[in-house]
Amino acid sequence: MVPHLVTALTGPINELEQRVLDSMPAIERWFRLEWMEHTPPFYSAVDIRNAGFKLAPVDTNLFPGGWNNLTKEMLPLAVQAAQAAIEKICPEARNLLVIPENHSKNTFYLANVAQLVRIFHMAGLNVRIGSIDPAIKSPKKIELPNGETVTLEPVVRSKRRLGLKNFDPCTILLNNELSAGTPGILEDLHEQYLLPPLHAGWSVRRKSNHLHSYEELCKRFGKLLGIDPWLINPIYARAEGVDVAEGRGIDVLTSHVDAVLTKVRRKYKEYGINEKPFVVVKGGHSGSGSPGVVTVRDAKEVEALIGKSRTATSSPAKTSAGRDLREPTELIVQEGVLTNERVHNGVAEPVVYMMDRYVVGGFYRVHAERAADENLKQPGASYVPLAFSESAQLPQPGAKPGASAPNRFYMYGVVGRLAMVAASYEMEATDPDAEIYE
Repeated sequence: MVPHLVTALTGPINELEQRVLDSMPAIERWFRLEWMEHTPPFYSAVDIRNAGFKLAPVDTNLFPGGWNNLTKEMLPLAVQAAQAAIEKICPEARNLLVIPENHSKNTFYLANVAQLVRIFHMAGLNVRIGSIDPAIKSPKKIELPNGETVTLEPVVRSKRRLGLKNFDPCTILLNNELSAGTPGILEDLHEQYLLPPLHAGWSVRRKSNHLHSYEELCKRFGKLLGIDPWLINPIYARAEGVDVAEGRGIDVLTSHVDAVLTKVRRKYKEYGINEKPFVVVKGGHSGSGSPGVVTVRDAKEVEALIGKSRTATSSPAKTSAGRDLREPTELIVQEGVLTNERVHNGVAEPVVYMMDRYVVGGFYRVHAERAADENLKQPGASYVPLAFSESAQLPQPGAKPGASAPNRFYMYGVVGRLAMVAASYEMEATDPDAEIYE
C-alpha cells in the first residue's frame, strides 16, 4: 500500500525520492561512517510528516511505546537488531529487566511491553518486567485484550544493583520516559547497563539540543545529496524564560513566532508553494505525548493563546512532563509541516521504529477528525501497520518515484535514521559522565 498523497505538489518529494535512491550507496556509506564514530540510541521512534513538497521529522522518541503496532513480519528484523545491540553492549548478557511506565492499567501500553519482552526473549535473553511504581508491592498479572498476560513485579534495589526477587539482570531496559524526574532507585547503578541512559529521559532532555544536532546534520547530508536542507528540516527557534502566568517573555515568544513564519513564507515563495504557513509551539522538555502542542498561524494569535492559557484554571493544556504553558519554561517554536498523506480518508503520518542502527518497522498514525496542520497524537488516533521487511532495507531501483511502497518507506527510513544520528550527537553532548579530552 502506497499512502495516498492529496497534494498536487508531489514534485519535490518525488524528486527527493529519486535523489535518495540514486545516492543509496553514498547514503549507506555515510551512515556507516557515522556509526563508526557515534553510538546509536538503543531504540528510537521518529514521527515524520510528508507535505508533498517537504519531508521532515517532527518528534524523536528515545523510549518508544507502540511496538505492538508493528506487523508480525517485522519481528525477525527487530530480533536481529536486538541481538546486534545487546552483543555490542553486553555479549555475555543472560537476564534482561524491562522497566515500564507506571500506568499499569493501560492495557494498550502493556501490549507494547509484551511485544518488547517477546523480541528480547527471541533474541536469547531471560526477560522479566520490573515496576518502579510504589503501588506494585507483589507480582501482578494483567490480562491483555489480545489474550496475552504480562506480570509486573516490584523491583528490589541493593546498594549497587537493581533486580527482582531471585532475578539478577546484567542489563536494564527502560521503557519509561522519566517525565516526572529521575527516581533515585535508578541512580548509581555502576555495575549494570542501563539502556537508554538516564540523561535520555525527559527530566534532562531538551528538544532544542536535538533540533540543533539535526539541523547541523541536515546541512552535511544536504551537501551529500545536493539538496536544500530545508526539504528535510523544519525551521525552529527557542524562546527562553516565557512565563505565561506572569505575562513575562510574551514579546519574546511573539517575535520568535513572527521570525519563523517569515522564514517559512520566504521558502514557500521560493518553491511556489500555495499553502498558509504555520508554526507549532511546544514545551522544550516535554515527552512524546505532548498534548501541549499548539498550532499558531499568525504572530497576533500568540496574545489570544496566552490569554486562554492564563484563564484556564481547571485543566490547562499540559505537556507530558506535567508542565503547561503557564509555567516559566523554554518553548520551541517550530515550522509546522503539513501531512498530506491519507489512509482510509484519515489524515496520516508515518512513524519509523529503529533498534540499534537498523530500521525495523513502522506504522501510520491516522486521525480522521484532525486537519493536515494539526497534532495527530490525540485521543481517537488509530494505527495502520507497515511491514518494512522488504521495504526499508530493500528499495526497488527503477520504479517510478511516488509509485513504489518500498521506495517511499526507504526514504522514510533515511529521514528516521538521520534523526537517530542527531539523537546520538545529542546524547553525547549531554552525557554527564563523558570523558573530556583537552
